[in-house]
Amino acid sequence: MVKKPKKQVQAKAAEAKSKSGGYTAKDIYVLEGLDPVRKRPAMYIGSTGVDGLHHLIWEVVDNSIDEAMAGYAKNISLALLPDGTVRVVDDGRGIPVEKHAHTKKSALETVLTTLHAGGKFGGDSYKVAGGLHGVGVSVVNALSEWTEVVVCRDGHQWKQEYVRGKAKYAVKKIGTCSGSGTSVGFRPDPNIFAAGDGAIPAFDWERILERIRQQAYLTKGVRISVNDQREKDEMRHGSQVFYFEGGIRSYVKHLNRYATPKHDTIFYTAKEADNIFVEVSLQYVDDLSSRELMFANNIHTPEGGTHSTGFRTALTRILNDYARKNNFLKTDEDNLTGDDVREGLTVVVSVKLREPQFEGQTKVKLGTPDARNAVETVFGDAFRAFLEENPADARAIAEKVILALKARKAAKAAKDTIIRKGALEGLTLPGKLADCQSRDPKESELFIVEGDSAGGTAKMGRSRRFQAILPLRGKILNVERARIDKMLASKEIKSLIIALGAAIGAEYDESRLRYHKIVIMTDADTDGAHIRTLLLTLFYRYYKTAIEHGYIYIANPPLYRIQKGKEVRYAYSDAEKEKILKELEKDIKTKPSQSKKQKTSAKKESDAEVSTGEDVAEGIALGKDEESAPSEVEGKIKGVVIQRYKGLGEMNAGQLWETTMDPEKRTLNKVHIKDAEEADRIFDVLMGSEVAPRKSFIQGHAKEVQNLDI
Repeated sequence: MVKKPKKQVQAKAAEAKSKSGGYTAKDIYVLEGLDPVRKRPAMYIGSTGVDGLHHLIWEVVDNSIDEAMAGYAKNISLALLPDGTVRVVDDGRGIPVEKHAHTKKSALETVLTTLHAGGKFGGDSYKVAGGLHGVGVSVVNALSEWTEVVVCRDGHQWKQEYVRGKAKYAVKKIGTCSGSGTSVGFRPDPNIFAAGDGAIPAFDWERILERIRQQAYLTKGVRISVNDQREKDEMRHGSQVFYFEGGIRSYVKHLNRYATPKHDTIFYTAKEADNIFVEVSLQYVDDLSSRELMFANNIHTPEGGTHSTGFRTALTRILNDYARKNNFLKTDEDNLTGDDVREGLTVVVSVKLREPQFEGQTKVKLGTPDARNAVETVFGDAFRAFLEENPADARAIAEKVILALKARKAAKAAKDTIIRKGALEGLTLPGKLADCQSRDPKESELFIVEGDSAGGTAKMGRSRRFQAILPLRGKILNVERARIDKMLASKEIKSLIIALGAAIGAEYDESRLRYHKIVIMTDADTDGAHIRTLLLTLFYRYYKTAIEHGYIYIANPPLYRIQKGKEVRYAYSDAEKEKILKELEKDIKTKPSQSKKQKTSAKKESDAEVSTGEDVAEGIALGKDEESAPSEVEGKIKGVVIQRYKGLGEMNAGQLWETTMDPEKRTLNKVHIKDAEEADRIFDVLMGSEVAPRKSFIQGHAKEVQNLDI
């Protein structure tokens, strides 16, 4: 064997290292304990923003809820303390404190400092639990600058504190106690959650209440108190206690508090099948939309899953059987569809099972196959008996779903005529639409404006290359209480649907949407606000995915134009106007006064309008419209002229482009859905047929209204 020279071996090694980029075993890092959580917190809590911050609370509260579902805890309290600490206390069994055989540490310290450690992986400690991965409270500990756990077990009180996930000392006995339970206090780490100003965002009181209220409904018989002890007066909200003996039946009643029920008796059943505990409660209301809330082990599954499929299958089958048996459906008539039987339905389905299988890390959809059969069996048997035993309620439900069937047929005929043979097959775009030149939806913008006057100004001020203008005359139909066939009879709504190009309802096809920026641009008065609300109702009910994908915006035109000499500034609120006036007043006091000749020259220059280069190329004159121009009023400060814009038509094209349409300068408010359940409620209150809830809402929020023109 010939031995290679040493230099040749070294050269080969250097070449191999060069090819590997110097990537060797020393570049492999092993993160121990809770270091992975602090390194990549979003992997465990979704984000380090407001959602992730609140997720810490949910993780700790869910552990207490699991104790309640196991039948041990009856009382849970949550407190927001003055120093930013959150404390959750329950009267469950208490986390064990004896030494763990595997880690050789206290079981308490093991649970708080080790990922995937807990009592939910086997044995009989938790037959049902929401937390299945064993990372909940340890993740909270890792992302908190300080954590304290106090446990009461077997007559003794035990305590341990942690700093950023590491124990300060071993678990120690601090006294005696009666009963049992666990207290967890934690203060989120500013290094993880601090915003741009270095401060941790404030916990949202309403958000916490909504989550805790929901958990109390789903775990009947447990008492959950929430107490806000924060120092700042504007943040302190006192305390509330949630206790619902009726469970999800009370939840359905709460969801329908602003609606008109179609039948008096709220259906409810609770039974175990195939080792799965099933609870279902429902009621029909006088509405066109439905509310279906699905839960698995108290975890909300917004995308449904097998339990949702089982419920829907049983509901459709049983109502079809009942309708035919009682002659609500003729022999030759079509069957009721799933959409028919769910119109106006409010239902809560809750299943509790030992080993739930969720699709995805976020637990938005249940995948356990047995859940479908369990729900279909338990709900099917109980609902069939309910219809037989409550003939008045059964008749009201049948009449509701049959009406939905007839309306569906009428709507289908209208859609076939207007939509499928129209927008999807090249029906001419509405004549009032001033379309853009671009055919790329990603860069195309549609401005929906109020009236022909504003539409004319917007058409002159726009960039024709990528901005389209659709003026609507008057207030569109309130679609909250209208079916699609009636909607399509509305000329304005029909024009909007055809302009969007994606159809509506079951035929909606987002790939055909002609604009990925749809901007509602209405006047800054009460009529404009009403039109904006009507349009948002249409988009929320029939184009919800367009909102979810970030395609719907609201324009933010100025309220005032403030001019001093050559300088022109715009104010978008009364407060901003006052701020500008103070700045101008201060500026006038510090500068020498202009000569009369200078003032005259400045006035002439300010009156001259400037055209954009594109408009000049098109030969469009952007002169001021004398008929629609607002009156200029001399401000309190000499030489300052203030214009109040009550309508977009009062602005000339150059001003509208500069302030509201120019992508480089404008401010658009993107519409997004923060809480779908709350959004549904607000739309029902504001746009529904019930007057009393709307009156109560107006009275409760009257003081919050700004820039109100009466």
